Amino acid sequence: MSLIDLYTWSTPNGRKVSIMLEELALAYNVHPIDIGKGDQFGADFVAISPNSKIPAIVDSEGPQGKPYPLFESGAILLYLADKTGQFLPQKKTERFEAIQWLMFQMGGVGPMFGQVHHFLRAAPEPVPYAIERYGKETRRLYAVLNAHLASRDWLAAEYSVADMATYPWVARYEWHKVDLADFPNVKRWFDVISARPAVQRGMKVPAPR
Repeated sequence: MSLIDLYTWSTPNGRKVSIMLEELALAYNVHPIDIGKGDQFGADFVAISPNSKIPAIVDSEGPQGKPYPLFESGAILLYLADKTGQFLPQKKTERFEAIQWLMFQMGGVGPMFGQVHHFLRAAPEPVPYAIERYGKETRRLYAVLNAHLASRDWLAAEYSVADMATYPWVARYEWHKVDLADFPNVKRWFDVISARPAVQRGMKVPAPR
């Protein structure tokens, strides 16, 4: 199996891919991209990730047997699932169920939770309208997850890329000023995933923060 070079930082998006790599037990090298210092704008990294965002990978043995760069965390998860035949159901209806919940994370959970992170933790001054707007939307998304998980263990038919993508964002629930006890089905799901050794390892890449 090929060696993966992972360019990442200790953010939810970065940890999606390190969790996936740990779950797959693939060999990979970690290249920390310190986004606080602007490493993401360096020419070498931009050549791999044109949008200057982590994570990105280079697969030493890509689809044509040569190095293959890839950016966008959701695309990377789908690529690794396709490469290994793991963590994406084979049955078509179940596969697209997993993909739709992956897209739910990419289009909803990530952007909205990210705005909460910014306005509660990084904005130079409080913006009450933004805090209320994104805070309410974040709780609404938690409620969507909670309702969906009421009668199932995973976001799709089995543990999949959808769970790996969503988990690192929920792991910052304290940043969202959310009490997981308010969303018991999310808490149950979160606790089960938190106990997975591969997830514990993946959450420490490139370093605890």
